[in-house]
Amino acid sequence: MKYFMGIDIGSFESKGMLTDEKGTVIAVHTEAHIMETIQPGYAEHDAELVWWKDFCAISNTLIEKSNVDPKNIKGVGCSAIGPCCLPVDENNRPLRKAILYGIDVRAKKQIEQLNEELGEEHVLEKYGNPITSQSIGPKILWIEENEPEVYEKAAKFITSTTYLVAKLTGEYCIDNYTAAYFTPMYDLEACDWDYDNIERFCRADQLAKCLWTDEIAGSVTKKAAEETGLAEGMPVTVGTADAAAEAVGIGVFNPGDMMAMFGSSLYMIHIVPSLITDRRYWAGPYLFQGTYMVASGMSTSGTLTRWFRDQLAPDFLDIEKSKGRNAYELLTESIQDIPAGSNGLIVLPYFSGERTPINDPAAKGVIFGLTLQHTRAHIYQACLEGIGYGIEQHLRGYSELGMKTNRIFLVGGGTKAPKWMQIVSDITNKELYVGGIFGAAYGDCLLAALGTSCISNIKELESMIGNQGKIIPNKENNKIYYNYVDKYIKLYEVSKDIMHQL
Repeated sequence: MKYFMGIDIGSFESKGMLTDEKGTVIAVHTEAHIMETIQPGYAEHDAELVWWKDFCAISNTLIEKSNVDPKNIKGVGCSAIGPCCLPVDENNRPLRKAILYGIDVRAKKQIEQLNEELGEEHVLEKYGNPITSQSIGPKILWIEENEPEVYEKAAKFITSTTYLVAKLTGEYCIDNYTAAYFTPMYDLEACDWDYDNIERFCRADQLAKCLWTDEIAGSVTKKAAEETGLAEGMPVTVGTADAAAEAVGIGVFNPGDMMAMFGSSLYMIHIVPSLITDRRYWAGPYLFQGTYMVASGMSTSGTLTRWFRDQLAPDFLDIEKSKGRNAYELLTESIQDIPAGSNGLIVLPYFSGERTPINDPAAKGVIFGLTLQHTRAHIYQACLEGIGYGIEQHLRGYSELGMKTNRIFLVGGGTKAPKWMQIVSDITNKELYVGGIFGAAYGDCLLAALGTSCISNIKELESMIGNQGKIIPNKENNKIYYNYVDKYIKLYEVSKDIMHQL
């Protein structure tokens, strides 16, 4: 029997899986870790103590749990939060903690400078993506301007999966899907670095080689084998961002398929038949040669519900500790009788700035419409509805671009709250498929099987993925929510100047 290992490094948790050649899960293991927010707008991970330590702990534990001979594991794939900015020395040793993806908004000044220097229209025309907090270019410049000693010592500027694959194989590579977020350094049409212009940020040799996600990056070295328990010489795929691996794990392969991943933030991937660019969203290649996607991301999702739980529902946390009842489940129970629209409340979920479609790192969270009749439950439901309004805002924008949305798959921790997912269905008036019980690590296993040719093609891979549960929208609730979305969009427009002043 052939086996495949997949390991995914998330914002607050890492998860690994071992599957057989039929896609059956043999073993699962998770490791928790922290995300450091040393000041507002900053988000960091210690690459050695979080990314690599988790990878090694998970791989060793999976082998121990399964009793599978490492020699029978025919390939390993990894995914991780991305894009991140990690400067390393010539031995792949981190020179500072990794600056995380779009939730880290420290490079606001550099974003503004680049937009002024290059011109927003030129950037969109040449690179297909606006320069935002999701972009790596301005984060490299932030290091150059604020930590010049780190910048001078850097042998490479890499992302999370590049670091992991280099630790495993000694090879530095990045998948085209993730590289597209290195705006304005990546040429979308060439699917490679923009070698004529990257000197503004770094040397060409300081960047990883661009490959496709399902390609083999290299094989496990002797040192990596000793640390991970894997067999020396095992093939390792290029890897990809966690959301893309999650999309693979639920069958998002065809134009019109869309995934919404409810993690600490909310991330969406929409497959399109050809390259589509728009300043509101992120465009680029998908995981396989000749495929394309439009991606979007809201800065909060699970982080908003976590904030609400910790700050406004400490009594539920006490019950969780004393009686073992999950605090989130208690919050969900508390809103069962709250009507659609939360009796006139609207929450703008911009508690950590906002990424798409407004791309405003200075945006602030808003709880609007409070009266003495509102309760904690009303506010909590309004937070969930705020995320739903944001999703509908994206769908309306996609429609304006002529994008056809056939199937929407919901994945991630938020899907454990059925009421929340029903709210999203009611707001969007869309049938939603809830799947992804295995997560990004499962997608990594499938990509490892595909990369090693144990799965021959995408169609065969798609046939291995199980059926999804379906949520049907409540038409009466949708009538109520329809006008709330307009008010949600307008509320930001009329308050953004005050947000920026604050």
